[in-house]
Amino acid sequence: MSDTAAPRRSSLAIALEMFGPYELYMLVLSVFSIGVLTADTLLSLSDELHQVLSYTDFVLCVLFFSDFVRSFLRAPDRSRYLLRTGWLDLASSIPTIDALRLGRLSRIARIIRLLRAMRSARTIGSIIKGKRKQSALLAAGTVSLLLAVFASLAILQFETDPESNIKTAGDALWWAFATITTVGYGDRYPVTLEGRLVAAVLMVVGVGLFSTLAGLAASWFLDVDAEEGPDRVDLLAGEIAQLRALVEAGLKR
Repeated sequence: MSDTAAPRRSSLAIALEMFGPYELYMLVLSVFSIGVLTADTLLSLSDELHQVLSYTDFVLCVLFFSDFVRSFLRAPDRSRYLLRTGWLDLASSIPTIDALRLGRLSRIARIIRLLRAMRSARTIGSIIKGKRKQSALLAAGTVSLLLAVFASLAILQFETDPESNIKTAGDALWWAFATITTVGYGDRYPVTLEGRLVAAVLMVVGVGLFSTLAGLAASWFLDVDAEEGPDRVDLLAGEIAQLRALVEAGLKR
């Protein structure tokens, strides 16, 4: 039994070394991007809803391209990376262009590659527990993006009243961004009951998300102070030792 347990521990250790919260974050974005592509292609949606999905896909492409640049710069052998998986990462960052829409399907390969590396919930749980602060930060960013997109789609569906001032995809995204950040300019606001319920959910979650971000920032500053603490103590101890030596030398005279 010990012979079979050792390889499992080693494979888990290898997975923890190779993957972290950032890889989980990219996995979620990859799954979400496939959902956006599927909805934009297969569902019969209004022009404004399609526009929201197009804006969302463009943002995802920017994030995927940033990930490609990061992976390329960190690769030990850049030529090998490009030949093996880099070209897929680059293809997944193609924006919403009709002639290149099929290139975005390469994100499926990214999902399969990451899922094969993280085969068990135990591995995912270990990754999250190992780097809780980074996991919380990336989770807050991912939830913010997903919630803003879904809230924009929902508000366009519900705000069909003639008195509504949220009419376009740009209006919906601007309102969702201003609401989730708890800024609330008031230039765009829902007038229907359903739209106000969506706004209420967005405000409550937004307060929680930005409270989490504020807590993480405060924790980071405290960690910096804690790391500097031992150095300061050693410095003070050295200065006290020097003063003691000077006093003792003066007394001997």
